[in-house]
Amino acid sequence: MKILVSNDDGYLAQGIVTLASSLSDIAEVTVVAPDRNQSGASNSLTLHTPLRVQKVSNGRYCVNGTPSDSVHLALSGFLDEDPDIVVSGINHGANLGDDVIYSGTVAAAMEGRFLGLPAIAISLAGPGEENFDTAGRVAAELVRKLQNNPLPKDIILNVNVPNLPYEQLNGREAVRLGFRHRSEASVPTKDPRGRNIYWIGPAGKGQDAGFGTDFDAIARGAVAITPLKVDLTRHEVLTDLNDWLSR
Repeated sequence: MKILVSNDDGYLAQGIVTLASSLSDIAEVTVVAPDRNQSGASNSLTLHTPLRVQKVSNGRYCVNGTPSDSVHLALSGFLDEDPDIVVSGINHGANLGDDVIYSGTVAAAMEGRFLGLPAIAISLAGPGEENFDTAGRVAAELVRKLQNNPLPKDIILNVNVPNLPYEQLNGREAVRLGFRHRSEASVPTKDPRGRNIYWIGPAGKGQDAGFGTDFDAIARGAVAITPLKVDLTRHEVLTDLNDWLSR
């Protein structure tokens, strides 16, 4: 089995190092990831400047582009052989609810799915970074499970793992995405020349965070596993929309 590993925190991040190590126990792992932190890059592709790929060690490559660039290049001719699955992460922080819209971690998995491969995005949810090994073990479990019992081809697994020791996990749950409150206000400040600059404010806390959501599962110490699909069409409204257009 061959696994392509990518992320959005950069190829040197602790999360991707742990993930590659955990998965190398069960498969042949190739890492193709951004050369720097690309958090929040979403599904963007670099179309107006060339991309460079640098081999940094055996089976590890860095790309001067986005997470989607990294996976797209890997699966579109850069690698001699296609992998069997794409695993993205381990993200430094949660990807819950509407985080998935902006997440480069999820986007890397989504690019793998676009190009025909099973895909998992995995994130460590909670303050601190001391339990990446827990998320790595969960990722290996899910890859084995997908290998033995494949899911439908249009599914991407978005996995959030509580920042806890492995033995303290409270099970694994299939849950839906919740929804956050509006993000906090942007933070204004000045650059060294006195000009106005702004930092995007922190994400809002969970608003739709009740039982059955990814927020709730994480709060109870359970691994939150959400099946995502790429089709954004609201199919049930198509007939009504055609009626509206004909008026």
